[in-house]
Amino acid sequence: MVHPPQTTPPRQPRRPPRFPHLLRFPASLLPLLPASCLLLLAFCLLLPASCALPPSPSPSPPPPTKWSLWTGPTALRGANIYQRRVYPELDGPNFMGPGPIGPPYTQEDLDRLAALGANYVNISHPGLFTEEPPYVLDPDAEANLDRLLKMAADAGLYAVISFRTGPGRSEFTFFWDEVGDWFDASYLNDTVWQDPEAQQAWAEMWRYTAQRYRDNPIVVGYDLMVEPNANEVGSDALHDRLEVWDPEEFYAEYGGTLYDWNRLYPEIVAAVREVDPETPILVGGMGYSAVEWLPYLEPVDDPYVVYTVHQYEPYVYTHQEPPDLTRAYPGDFDADWDGEPERVDRAWLEDLLATVDGFREEHGVPVAVNEFGLMRWEPGADVFLADQMDLFEGRGLNYALWLWETSWKPYAEEVNAFNFRLGPDPDNTTEVPSDLMDVITAYWSRNTLRP
Repeated sequence: MVHPPQTTPPRQPRRPPRFPHLLRFPASLLPLLPASCLLLLAFCLLLPASCALPPSPSPSPPPPTKWSLWTGPTALRGANIYQRRVYPELDGPNFMGPGPIGPPYTQEDLDRLAALGANYVNISHPGLFTEEPPYVLDPDAEANLDRLLKMAADAGLYAVISFRTGPGRSEFTFFWDEVGDWFDASYLNDTVWQDPEAQQAWAEMWRYTAQRYRDNPIVVGYDLMVEPNANEVGSDALHDRLEVWDPEEFYAEYGGTLYDWNRLYPEIVAAVREVDPETPILVGGMGYSAVEWLPYLEPVDDPYVVYTVHQYEPYVYTHQEPPDLTRAYPGDFDADWDGEPERVDRAWLEDLLATVDGFREEHGVPVAVNEFGLMRWEPGADVFLADQMDLFEGRGLNYALWLWETSWKPYAEEVNAFNFRLGPDPDNTTEVPSDLMDVITAYWSRNTLRP
């Protein structure tokens, strides 16, 4: 509303007395005060307002809850660390380190991650129960996870526990197509997708895990299974492989069966909630948690679940091996396997993440990207990651890069495609400055929260 101009000056309010406190002190009491008190009183009354005691500082905001870390603007920016069980007959005496779980990480490894700005480590780790019946506690896995969490706490990092393996699922599910190259078929195990006892044991494993770590202040999430993949491997990658890459086709054929993650994961959530009602639970979709499969993940009736994606698209760009580095970002190439080239740039990534936007809006739930990245030598890698991280930030998504590599030399010198500290030269195995690392640390520097 607009007020009309005044034709007469507004009435001025009466000026308050300069020293209103003088009016409140009874003058009749002044003769009763000692001279020293009178002098002190006079001095205090004549002090200018600027000399008064400063106001009390405003109270500090309450510390974030574990859940609030996932529901506001981006709060967690970090990286994954990766370990698996060591097989001496396959790995030899040194490659994966001297322990039962490797490759080993040191306190210095996690301290450096934090020093570069990260505040969050996604621990991609073997499950705490054995892969074979009778599905019992694996004390080596438990001791190793305890040690990693202690190091993360000492480094000032939040942590998510992510289980790669467990009852009826071995690490070799992730490279089943290499069977015969360096391991034989006896190492494969995907029976979790056909065995009700293995599925029940997976839930029991998480009940045990949640009870053990529910009071750990740095543990801000439980990722129930890294990259569910029954759509590809079935229950036996050699003899029962499904190879269904269309989500709609998969759920039309296998929805409601033991292959269906939507059937299994709510049982695991329920097991966790029996002992831990509040720690956030992270759930990725089938199809290795690819963005394309997110809309087919059915949210569970639980107020503290975060839904996740692993973003490596376009795979034909992010996983090029030298010397065939023919695709660059931004660039024009067939990114979606339809035989036709398309422009792959920021707009392409924006369109991809529209799937995430739609899922969040439809269900009113948070989403996080707890794996993303590309091999360090890809042309335009720095621009690609900068665009992705900026798009994540614009959506308020937490994110964890793949991968923060170990400093264990026998492993690091041979396996380093995702070790961004080594720069873009595929032959280099020493740390060098790079544009890609500059991008990563620039975004990590936005972190303001620590445990």
